[in-house]
Amino acid sequence: MFYWSRPQVQSAKVAIYASSLGKTYHIDAGDVEVFRDVELAVGEGEFIAITGPSGCGKTTLLNIISGIDKPTKGSITVFDESLGNKDENFLSDFRCKNIGFVFQSYNLISTLTVAENIAFPMEWLRKPTEDIRKRVDELLSLVGLQHRADHFSFQLSGGEQQRVAFARALANDPRLMLVDEPTGNLDEKTSAKIIQIFRELKENAKTVIVATHDKEIFTIANKKLCLEEGKVVNLDE
Repeated sequence: MFYWSRPQVQSAKVAIYASSLGKTYHIDAGDVEVFRDVELAVGEGEFIAITGPSGCGKTTLLNIISGIDKPTKGSITVFDESLGNKDENFLSDFRCKNIGFVFQSYNLISTLTVAENIAFPMEWLRKPTEDIRKRVDELLSLVGLQHRADHFSFQLSGGEQQRVAFARALANDPRLMLVDEPTGNLDEKTSAKIIQIFRELKENAKTVIVATHDKEIFTIANKKLCLEEGKVVNLDE
């Protein structure tokens, strides 16, 4: 059974394009430049792994690609939409329809059960109740958490919360998956489940960008990048 549709990929189709992208945070102690003049092009169906030292800006880059954060300079275009000048109403709707984001801290809604967390993105788009129920069941099976459907996040281990976060990110069959350090704090068995999900995403030509130090994930990636000293370096060259 496929848990997502296989897009019609055109090798020349660009899913993400960043030009002269820069991000600086203005704080009382002075300006902090996270990165500058980043150039990035990701084709539809590509699996990209990004590494780099702690604090180099990997999470910030994912946030800008998703529209959660905005660049200080330059432009970011995702599926032909320039996100830098869009308002939050547009961005929220765009993310829900097009982007699945797995946060490093999971960001599950504590007052919702596992099943309700997974259903939430579909309810945002007002999908039919029966379709939502079937999709939740499919995704619980995919991540092996059928027995946790009615539990709350505080009743789950870190690895289980991570798997719920993946299921929620996949709920609306997004065109793009953004994943932040997915296996950094997981045990070997849970990491293997996450790696298998990545392999299936790649086989089904989903566009995926993962910030990671996991060598196993790097073996899956079509392209390996490193963010260092404010620049993106292609490790394949």
